[in-house]
Amino acid sequence: MNDLRFRLAEETDLATLVRLRDDAARWMLAQGITGQWEPGQLDQDHFRRTMAGGEVWLAEADGRVAGAWELWWEDEDAWGPQPPVAGYVHRLTIARSNVQPGTGRLLLRAAEHRIAATGRAFARLDCLAGNARLNSYYLNAGYQVVGHTADKPQPGGAPKSFTLLEKACGPAAGSR
Repeated sequence: MNDLRFRLAEETDLATLVRLRDDAARWMLAQGITGQWEPGQLDQDHFRRTMAGGEVWLAEADGRVAGAWELWWEDEDAWGPQPPVAGYVHRLTIARSNVQPGTGRLLLRAAEHRIAATGRAFARLDCLAGNARLNSYYLNAGYQVVGHTADKPQPGGAPKSFTLLEKACGPAAGSR
């Protein structure tokens, strides 16, 4: 599974996105990672709304879905009002049953390239503050902690606290 192809998700991919997200949530629970994602938390309407206001990307290899991510152009719930200098990566998900180690980094890199291609300087994401393993993953991928937010609204659940992370990825990164 070396040749990843990336494409924007379409209406026909909605069930696949829900299944992928639910599988990732079940994997997290099996690993003892609680409080992050729950199976059944997001439905097709969630992904449909995200596609209408942002982008949802799929990664495929060997005719199978390898992962997905959401790319938003603003995220006021976590970051507050911001100038249009960043893209916001959400729900980076891999199909653990059929991908090679390092696939998540390849998806993250593809998201960063997409952000840079729009002329925006930064890839931003937020990570559940209490998930040390995931925070470490993003730090090791070159992201830096730039803040925290408490009580961020969650789809279908109670607000949670998040670490805000950022990585320079575009040509204007030096002119914050």
